[in-house]
Formats: sequence, structure tokens, C-alpha cells
Amino acid sequence: MAATATARACANIAFIKYWGNLSCELRLPYNDSISMNLDGATSTTTVAWRDDLPTDVVVVDGVELDRSGTQRASEHLDRVRALAGLDARAEVRSVNTFPMGTGIASSASGFAALTVAATAAAGLSLSERELSSLARMGSGSAARSVPSGFVQWLAAPSHDDSFAYSIADPGHWDLRDVVAVVSRQHKVVGSSGGHAAADTSPYLGARLGELRTRLPAVRAALLDRDFAAFGPLLEEEALSLHAAALTSRPPILYWAPGTVALMRQAAEWRASGLPVYFTLDAGPNVHLVVEGIHATSLERELERLSCVEAALHCRPGGPAAVVPEALGGAG
Repeated sequence: MAATATARACANIAFIKYWGNLSCELRLPYNDSISMNLDGATSTTTVAWRDDLPTDVVVVDGVELDRSGTQRASEHLDRVRALAGLDARAEVRSVNTFPMGTGIASSASGFAALTVAATAAAGLSLSERELSSLARMGSGSAARSVPSGFVQWLAAPSHDDSFAYSIADPGHWDLRDVVAVVSRQHKVVGSSGGHAAADTSPYLGARLGELRTRLPAVRAALLDRDFAAFGPLLEEEALSLHAAALTSRPPILYWAPGTVALMRQAAEWRASGLPVYFTLDAGPNVHLVVEGIHATSLERELERLSCVEAALHCRPGGPAAVVPEALGGAG
């Protein structure tokens, strides 16, 4: 057997965050979350099911992962094998257009692309809802990278009922996420470790209470394209997540000096007439959110800052999908 498929998926930026699990095994979140797919931050993954391999082989950005690095992908491939009734091992080749492990949701795009490619190569025909739930098992936020555009992921106590769906297509709002890269170093504590530690924060319960009003407010502002209401909520939510991380035991600090500098800079830009707001995932890099009309001005400002290594300009992105090209070596 040598069935092959390639898929591409976008990373996503969460406007309402996922932090903490009702079930770590199933990656069931405590709360709904809302996000935007990022067209400038993608993973492209080719999966080839092969009878001649003794173990799965995973190559990411040209580097073959060792056994421990392959484990999480292999566990996810086991789920696909179980669904398809396969015994074959897989050769997986994946490339990213952005740095991994730095708070730009590489596991979201990676596991969404892996899910779509592996199921397609196995001959499975799954609905978007089923693909979203399956991707969630590999990485919680991957559930949000399966549908298109602006997305809501539902919290639920069961596997089948926790999935993501599109609440608006990419053309709904010309919103831009300009990711200011202040560090390319891998996080000391990955997102999975952060989720596992969330329950140790005495602030987590208060955060979940706040989301009862913040989440519908963010959704309404997004659907109404009301940036004046939307922006302050983004910053509140980002700081709420990091308050939970900082108060976990032991505390988790994802920020670098450049992170703090840009958070302060966003307020200065607004005071000078440039409407930009920040949000952060579990990493040091800062997502600066503006409407399209102001994106060029923001990029010019970023070029002046020594703390910014690079800027990744992203528009709302489409769904995870099979693409015709295969990455070299697979198949």
C-alpha cells in the first residue's frame, strides 16, 4: 500500500483563548473560544501510508524527528489507523511558513494539516465537524484550523460535541494580524504543559466567570465589524490568559523583553492615532491586530523597532484542505 495525500492548514490566532482542559486525554476545553485563521502562517503536510516502514517517519522543515519527537504524531496517526482499519506505517513530511514553538500556533496548523492529509490518504471521507473533532485530539487549537475564516470552537463534555465551525468567512472583515516576532526560541513550557497546569491557578475560576460576558461581546463585535469595541476586549482576554499562566504553580512566564515593549507600544500608537491592539498566545511573540487600511502604517512602525526580528502579515485564512502538490520524498 502506498496511498498519499497532501493538505495545507492555517495557524490561527484566538481572540477568546483556550486555556485548561476538562479532559486532558480528549483535549476538551473548559470554555468556547473564537479565532481567525492566518493565511500567512501555514503548514503543508504530505502523508504516505507505506507497508515497507517498520515505524512512522516524520520530517518537519527538513529535519527528521527522533522517536520522542515522533510520538505525538504517531499517536494521532494511530487514531486514523483505527478509523480506517490500517496497519501501515506513515511517512510524514511537513513544512511551515513561520517559526514553530513560539506562540504562533504551529501545533494547530500542523495537526489540522496532518489530520486532513492522513484521512484523505487512508480513503476516509469525514465531514468538517468530524475532522475538527479528530484534529482536536492531536492539538486542541487544531480544531479551529479546520474550518474557514473566523471560527468558534465549542466546549462540551464529549468528544463528538466539541468541534469548531465557521461563524464568518474570510471576506467578512478586512482584519489583519501582523505578528511581531521578538524571539524564535522554543518555549520552555509548551502549550500542553500550560493547559495541564491551568488548574493550579487560583485565578482560573475567575477567568472562566469573566468569559461568560467577554466571549459573547467579542463575537458580537466581530460580527458587527466594530473595531472600537473589539480591540480592548482582545487585550483584556490576552492578559487574562497570561494572568492564569503567571499564577499557576509553578508560574509560567511566556514573555520576553520585546513582548512587554510591544504591549506598551500598542497603547502609544493608539494615542498617536494608529488604531492597533495586541493579543498574545502562549509564547513571546505579539499579534498586532489592525484593520486593513492601517496595516501598512503599522508595518512601517515595526521596522523602526530594534526588538522586532521580523513581521508576519496575515489576512483571514481559509479552511484546511487537500492540495495537489506532494512534498518531495513522500510516497
